[in-house]
Amino acid sequence: MIDHVGFAVSDAERSKRFYEQALAPLGITLLMSVTPEQTESGGTAHGFGSDGKPYFWVGDNERVGEGTHVAFAVDSRAKVEAFHAAALAAGGRDNGGPGLRPQYGPGYYAAFVHDPDGNNIEAVSHQPE
Repeated sequence: MIDHVGFAVSDAERSKRFYEQALAPLGITLLMSVTPEQTESGGTAHGFGSDGKPYFWVGDNERVGEGTHVAFAVDSRAKVEAFHAAALAAGGRDNGGPGLRPQYGPGYYAAFVHDPDGNNIEAVSHQPE
């Protein structure tokens, strides 16, 4: 199951204003913003969603077209760790090893890799240890 998607934009604040207006009729609102100090890319990220769950992200500090991001939801931290190891063994590049990322939410345990084309692929578990 896909947990969330995200992609790079040239101006996070401009895109935030755009999506706040464009997604409002769909019931999708800005739920959180993450500062450059809290992101893997070192840029600002804005999470939009509904029912308290951000599932659509835009962020800067990556080149547009190279910041494509997909996160797969898994049901255990062990699967996050297995994904990371398998992806590296398959030729992926580490983009953040398995660990807690509390800036994204309580119990957010994830690992990130770049696939052969540079796409940022994540496995995330929201389950307690």
